[in-house]
Amino acid sequence: MSTPLRVTPVVLKQIRRSRIRSLLTISGIAVAMFLFCVVESMREGVQAATVATAEDTTLVVYRENRYCPFSSNLPQFYADRIKRIDGVDAVIPMQIMVNNCRASLDVVTYRGVPEDDLESALERGSSISDGSLSDWMRRGDGALVGEALATRRGVKVGDRFSAAGVTVFVAGILSSDAAQDRNVAYVHLPFLQESMRRGGTGGTVTQFNVKVEDPMTMESIASAIDAEFKHDEHPTSTRSEKAFVGRAARDIIEIVGFASWLGWGSLITVFALVANAIVLSMRDRIRDHAVLQTLGYSGALIGWMVLLEGAILGLIGGAIGTIAAWSFTWFGRFSMTMEGLNVEISSDPLVMALGIGLALALGILAGVVPAWRVSRREIAHSFRAV
Repeated sequence: MSTPLRVTPVVLKQIRRSRIRSLLTISGIAVAMFLFCVVESMREGVQAATVATAEDTTLVVYRENRYCPFSSNLPQFYADRIKRIDGVDAVIPMQIMVNNCRASLDVVTYRGVPEDDLESALERGSSISDGSLSDWMRRGDGALVGEALATRRGVKVGDRFSAAGVTVFVAGILSSDAAQDRNVAYVHLPFLQESMRRGGTGGTVTQFNVKVEDPMTMESIASAIDAEFKHDEHPTSTRSEKAFVGRAARDIIEIVGFASWLGWGSLITVFALVANAIVLSMRDRIRDHAVLQTLGYSGALIGWMVLLEGAILGLIGGAIGTIAAWSFTWFGRFSMTMEGLNVEISSDPLVMALGIGLALALGILAGVVPAWRVSRREIAHSFRAV
């Protein structure tokens, strides 16, 4: 084993000798990295929900100048006219009902879809992890509940739950890679229309989800749809699904943007805590360093020990904070919802790895100047300081 690695037990003993200071430093780093990782998880969730990719093929047709499901009403027969537009692969009329249209962490969103269009309405990779599709089709009040929503509400197959004045029977739990599917309950369109008493079965819907054949034609098809209904009683506004989410979640995006400053402040806090702990340790260990130099420890090796102490403090505190943040987001399954659209707080392990890596790097960086000063100190100067 090389000499730099052999001194690790000595560094750990030095950290343990100042238990209170070390614990306070590690605790501060853990809190700061917890905040940083939660903010980064929020930012990752916003990016995943709003940044378009080459695989996106869904357009959302909404009532023009309407910003909440309660206010958007379109005739269901619009679906037939949209289907005739070149490049349109499928049209799914959808009724949306939410228990709260404002930004919130606990919103129940119902999506009413025709029985035959359920498969088209679900994103790729969606599957029923518990229950069955046949149970959903057999019951008029059946609901396929997204796994994140089911976890937050504590419901399982066979339960009944109510929200926004609508009571449904949980026929299945929906597992999906898409945040929108994980946080909603799919119900039968006629059931939801009648429950809302807005036009009755076959009357009006909130929106149409349009699947296009070629992602490159999304903009032209969106323009064609809006032109088709421009002079009708109910004009439309058509956007890609990601753009639609981005418009609805504009307040959430601003909140996350502001919270990013909190994340940067957390990193500065980590640096300050580690630097302060190392500087105080160096003042207390002048005699120890003099003795180590007398025993043959070189200045470079003592400087390395200082860097190693900063790295260990940063690593321990960073690991505790990031693991706590990951547990918080993973088990909490938090979703910021506005106008029935969801932005999940991500629990991506890459965010956690980034947090630990930054804490380690900042710990090393905070020890650079003290290590350089210690490595250049002469033995005589150390003894005079004692």
